[in-house]
Amino acid sequence: MDLEWITPEEAGNKWEIKSRQVQALCANGQVDGAIRMSRVWLIPKDAPKPIDGRTKAAKNKKTSKHGGKSHG
Repeated sequence: MDLEWITPEEAGNKWEIKSRQVQALCANGQVDGAIRMSRVWLIPKDAPKPIDGRTKAAKNKKTSKHGGKSHG
């Protein structure tokens, strides 16, 4: 199985965010399949954009893991 890879710059353009943010998402393990080769992140071409943790969608995802109750 051959995967096609893109750089953080290419992913940033695709996802409409800065490449530095893509690198941070990779470092935090939020980009499925991303690997680091030396000093460069490689991202699978078909990797979906991670959910922004500041959005309602992300907050709903967090509360659904706790049975719909907010602990906070």
